[in-house]
Amino acid sequence: MEPNLFKYIWRHSKRDQAAILLLVLVSLPFYFASLNLPKQIVNVGIQGKGFAGPADTQVMGKLFLPLGDVLFGHPVLLFGGLRFDQVETLLILSFAFLGLVCVNGAFKFVINTAKGRLGERMLRRLRFELSDRLLRFRLGQLRRMKGPEVATMIKDEVEPLGGFIGDAFVTPAFLGGQAITAMVFIMSQSLWLGLIAGGIVLLQALLIPRLRIPILRLGKQRQLTARQLAGRVGEVMDGAVEIHANDGSNWERAELTSRLGQIFHIRFEIYQRKFFVKFLNNFLSQLTPFIFYAGGGLLAIYGQLDIGSLVAVIAAYKDLPGPIRDLINWEQQRQDVQIKYDQVIEQFQPTDILEPAKQDPDAEVRPLDGMLSASSLTLIDDNNQRQVDGVSFELPLDRHIALVGDAISGKDHLAMLLAGLAPPSGGKVRIGEQDLQDLPEAVLGRRIGYVDPAAYLFSTSLRDNLLYGLRHRPLREAEQDGKAIEAWKAALAESLRAGNSPFHLEADWTDYEAAGCTGPDDLLARVLEVLDVVDLGEDVYRFGLNGSIDPAAQPDVAGRLLEARNALTRRLAEQSREDLVVRFDAEQYNANASLAENLLFGTPKRADYEAEALIDNALVGGALQQAGLQELLGEKGLAIARTMVEIFADLPPGHPFFEQFSFIDADDLPEFRQLVTRAEQRGVEQLPAEDRRRIKALPFRYIEARHRLGLVDDVFETRVLEARRLIAEAVRRRDPTAVEFYDAEAYNSAASILDNVLFGRLVYGQAGAEEAVGAAVRETLDELDLKPSVCAIGLDFEVGVGGKRLSATQRQKTALARALLKRPDLLVVNQATAVMDGATRARLVENVLRAREGRGVAWAIERAALAERFEQVLVLRNGRLIDNGAFDDLSGRSEDLKMLLAAD
Repeated sequence: MEPNLFKYIWRHSKRDQAAILLLVLVSLPFYFASLNLPKQIVNVGIQGKGFAGPADTQVMGKLFLPLGDVLFGHPVLLFGGLRFDQVETLLILSFAFLGLVCVNGAFKFVINTAKGRLGERMLRRLRFELSDRLLRFRLGQLRRMKGPEVATMIKDEVEPLGGFIGDAFVTPAFLGGQAITAMVFIMSQSLWLGLIAGGIVLLQALLIPRLRIPILRLGKQRQLTARQLAGRVGEVMDGAVEIHANDGSNWERAELTSRLGQIFHIRFEIYQRKFFVKFLNNFLSQLTPFIFYAGGGLLAIYGQLDIGSLVAVIAAYKDLPGPIRDLINWEQQRQDVQIKYDQVIEQFQPTDILEPAKQDPDAEVRPLDGMLSASSLTLIDDNNQRQVDGVSFELPLDRHIALVGDAISGKDHLAMLLAGLAPPSGGKVRIGEQDLQDLPEAVLGRRIGYVDPAAYLFSTSLRDNLLYGLRHRPLREAEQDGKAIEAWKAALAESLRAGNSPFHLEADWTDYEAAGCTGPDDLLARVLEVLDVVDLGEDVYRFGLNGSIDPAAQPDVAGRLLEARNALTRRLAEQSREDLVVRFDAEQYNANASLAENLLFGTPKRADYEAEALIDNALVGGALQQAGLQELLGEKGLAIARTMVEIFADLPPGHPFFEQFSFIDADDLPEFRQLVTRAEQRGVEQLPAEDRRRIKALPFRYIEARHRLGLVDDVFETRVLEARRLIAEAVRRRDPTAVEFYDAEAYNSAASILDNVLFGRLVYGQAGAEEAVGAAVRETLDELDLKPSVCAIGLDFEVGVGGKRLSATQRQKTALARALLKRPDLLVVNQATAVMDGATRARLVENVLRAREGRGVAWAIERAALAERFEQVLVLRNGRLIDNGAFDDLSGRSEDLKMLLAAD
């Protein structure tokens, strides 16, 4: 990257900079005229210079030919002007001054807008270039950097550069032009006043920047400490498990306190120095007006300076400190942003970085074939340790190879070398005649699959993570209407001007051919096939059952799920198990559902209609009052609280009863014990509002069939059903989008797939009910060929940051499926099953090898016994290849393999 910020700015924006500078140049005559007009207004318009009296007239607006006296020897009059009296002259001059104010303001508006757009465009370019370089870093370099620190640099540390880039050339030209124009005008009125003003301005220009140098140094320290703080906070988040597992919270607090203390002292010193410089600068700025008032006033008294000139000089100097001050600030900002720029690009210029051509999306990609060979392959890490030492072998690419060794054997590093993800320190890895280090990423990333031991998933859907290995460049245009196309063209033009990517994110990037598909229609079947290989299909199916769809967007699926609802009812009846699900009935109280569910008789679509919020919902509260349930809620709530206090009185925290009766936390028991005592003494309705609320909130989560406290009698059921009717009427009338009510003939878009198919609640207390109903649901969906649709919904599951909503095993399976989906010529698996149990690992290895029959696999396996399933085994020790051959041969002669097998 260009080390000099100004050269970087000029290289990428010279055309825009030149256009703005031309506009600045054009604005200066208008600025000069605005400085001169006050003098004319005072001398001519107010004092009447040249007028014999108010009624007398003068000629104004004469227009002469430019350079006429040079060309013709005398001035050439083009327009004789017009005559005006003193009052008319005053008004004309005043309106002219107002017009110039508008013109100068318009110039400033246009110039500042152009600067702002230019600055934002260049900031966008810089951020893109930094991010682009980050994508070209070698893995070793990336692992030495802290993600939060890098993010802080790209997001925050270059932010001030955006504001400065637009000012880099324009501001000194604009402000300097204004300052010089004002100084020229002042000197044309009074040489002495001009010299005084110039001397003080020169003193400011020399003194203030020198005083600000220590502030810049402190700013650099502040920036570094803030960046380190961001990195440390990121570590705290990533290491949350270790912190809590080792009671390290207070150590971390002390460590963060120390860092915050450093930042505090640096910032405090910056404030002290900054405000002293500001005081000195303001003093010097106000010293000149004092001299003008005193000295200029004396000159005016003795007739050596007219009043109009003095007023004009003072007005001109009034505008002068602003540009001068801004120029001084610009100089400080220049030094500050240059420091920031230096610091940032220093981090983004490693010695070993991929050339842009290596990531050309249009590079020619051909299938890899031939022999997979390594010759004297060596890898030396940052600590000068040989992780791979002189490894050589040659095997057919379609062979299934196991890399076997202990934790320090170097098999993990060899796997990365075989995937082309680490540059060897010596030797070569070839496929056929091609050296992996010479191949572009388009070939390595599409023809070689790699699965890391700690696979990373992006914070998006499971589908997007699986298809990530098929998205290399846009292959088909996005479907857009006329307005969207025009908007995209404008966005593309701006993107190209900022040096950003020309690719449309909304285009279709999926390489269906690489997945063995003809298009999106058969991609789902291919994805499900791969998920079954990695044993993830059942998990995705469960995600789908708990997912939801928009029936307006997928009316066919919604209709078929309604069929499944009725088919499930018939199936359970045929199996004499219809009593395992109590279906929703608008005229019946469902004892297997909570009171909140019975009251709403629908699925809430907003947080204020969730069970825990109903007690505070005014609409629901009104319906409960009208149905006569408010007092009953108090009675039932008190009964629950009393029972909980009695049951839990002698139970330790964590007892299973706390989970079964999930009304009150163990920590809240003492408080509820006191609350029950007060309620029994005074009555629930006489309690303070907050206590009354807490008591009445308890029954909303009560499920009669589960908790079995006998609180739901016929009277209570009747009033709940009446409240249900009143709530439904009120919601439909006043809040129609808040709740989607249950309807046996309609699909509920707010409920899950499983809830829609069940359309009821499982009964409590029936052994095996969940398994039996689950099996019936599966059979029903299979019978209606709905499982692929359910799995497609499961693929929309959001995996969370780093895939943390999935288990470690599920993350690894997803990464393996991602690699398999693109059907690489060589699949490299680097201890990716370490987090799995033995049975799961063995089953997964068997499935993958069967699916990869005839295609290459190089697998750094965790258990040596698994090597029996591979065609070739490479045994490594301390980075060196000790033995190489078939498992049966090696198990008889290789002492290293025997030791590894014994250790299993």
